[in-house]
Amino acid sequence: MSGRVRVEIESGIADVRLTRADKLNALDAEMFSAITDAGTTLAADRSLRAVVLSGEGRSFCAGVDVANFAKPGGLDPFARNDAGPANRVQRAAWVWNEVPVPVIAAIHGACFGGGLQIALGADIRFARPDAKLSVMESKWGLIPDMSLSQTLLQLVRADVAKELTFTGRILSGDEAAELGLVTQLSEDPLAAAFELAHEIARRSPDAVRAAKQLLDKAPQLSVEQGLRLEEGLQRALLGKANQREAVKANLEKRDPEFSDP
Repeated sequence: MSGRVRVEIESGIADVRLTRADKLNALDAEMFSAITDAGTTLAADRSLRAVVLSGEGRSFCAGVDVANFAKPGGLDPFARNDAGPANRVQRAAWVWNEVPVPVIAAIHGACFGGGLQIALGADIRFARPDAKLSVMESKWGLIPDMSLSQTLLQLVRADVAKELTFTGRILSGDEAAELGLVTQLSEDPLAAAFELAHEIARRSPDAVRAAKQLLDKAPQLSVEQGLRLEEGLQRALLGKANQREAVKANLEKRDPEFSDP
């Protein structure tokens, strides 16, 4: 991977680190590309069970590197390809929705603007109580445009989302947890994220992938469509090798041995 992102995989768990620590992992053109490339590569890995996403140094990600984007001839944030619905900068956050296994973000220090939108692209978020989070784009006369329209409203009420977006105020990890922006607080969010990732990795990978698909798609479906999706996914699981192994391991009181999906 690029020098902006490091990816290591062990026991089916991907450790994805933003590595621009000297700049609080601020997002420049290379960082955007590296994050998207990492997510795209992991999405195709059938051996993967979970992803832990974090930032090295003092912060998760302080947002867009404004000085970098002010350079003539820099990144075109709105460039598109055929890879999906998102444009170039949106993909750095949205790509984690496209990874078919659970993605767990570990937040510490600053998590501002684009950094928060990347964290919101994860399925689950652990944060330090003293972390600082902000939908900060209004400070720069802009709106959040890295898929927050598709993620924030799944977590908080519309009035809360509007207040945070209109003001750009900074929240503590404590308040973010109260509002539902983060899943759980931890003094060591990275350790908590890996503990959960290992727990998930012990479940049938077929079932976990199907569950993520169901819970991501259901809010956009009618009742009938949602129920049919449940049925279709369940039919695809019943009687397959990993489902049989889950039952057998439970009956025999042993750890299951699952195969890749």
